[in-house]
Amino acid sequence: MAVKMDMIQRPRRLRNNSILRKMVRETRMDKSSLVYPVFIKGGVGIEEEIKSMEGQFRYSIDRLPYKLEELAKAGIDKVLLFGIPEEKDECGSSAFDDNGIIQKALRSLKMQFPEMYCITDVCMCEYTSHGHCGILNGDKVDNDKTLEYLAKIALSHAEAGADMIAPSDMMDGRIGAIRRMLDSNQLEHIPIMSYAVKYASAFYGPFREAAGSAPAFGDRKTYQMDYHNKREAMKEALLDIEEGADIIMVKPALSYHDVINEVSNAVQVPVAAYSVSGEYAMVKAAAKAGFINEADVICEMATGAYRAGASIYITYFANELARYMDEGRIG
Repeated sequence: MAVKMDMIQRPRRLRNNSILRKMVRETRMDKSSLVYPVFIKGGVGIEEEIKSMEGQFRYSIDRLPYKLEELAKAGIDKVLLFGIPEEKDECGSSAFDDNGIIQKALRSLKMQFPEMYCITDVCMCEYTSHGHCGILNGDKVDNDKTLEYLAKIALSHAEAGADMIAPSDMMDGRIGAIRRMLDSNQLEHIPIMSYAVKYASAFYGPFREAAGSAPAFGDRKTYQMDYHNKREAMKEALLDIEEGADIIMVKPALSYHDVINEVSNAVQVPVAAYSVSGEYAMVKAAAKAGFINEADVICEMATGAYRAGASIYITYFANELARYMDEGRIG
């Protein structure tokens, strides 16, 4: 004889079928929150797979439209652009050159894909011969001197057609410097998405190969954050908002859900999470070895970031997530 328990509250009632489960879902997401990172390289006819990031490529400007068309068809209308210049020097001068790789790409992209929303990474590590994110004074990055250059880069991107500026360098005061530069050039409508909470993370390894941005000496621990710290994340986020940041980013995503959550609860601006290259590479490697179901893990990782408090998700899996949303697997 079956035993009937006397229970008024039965949580399983709301899990009876997929229609009901979706109706009561607490965390929701859609394609409008997805941003896809793109690597753009000087030259012609280049579509070069990144060895450490299977399925990701560096594109020359003439090959970029093919990728953007694919993204647009999937319903993804936002990209985060990273430039890989043909020449580097100590002050990263090609980063703010009117004929630099990002500036040329923006003009071309905006002519062919005017509806594609272009966010540009503002940093110097891809452009400097030493691979650090600023101007050197001896073997140290000179914070205040670097601000002048970051502001020039941001201005050049905005004038070339960038819709949003995303400084990733982690210099103190750079949001204020960039905001003042944009505003004084009648570009006060351009928003800033700050890499406010960017940890010195081992998860960036594949990106450094992708962008050719590994430092020639030392590391970035004097400007990127110590991953032991959470209160410091709040300080960085709040300072950047005071200086004019419109969106706050936490990077990486996967190991920092607690930080995403605390930042999102403390600020009154949108919070972005960047699922970085190492996260992508780990999923790809484990799936290729047959250890995990790739689609399920991609969906679970994304949901975790949104559940923690992110409203924008920057990911190399944007295409896949858009498809999974169409299939009703996630969303």
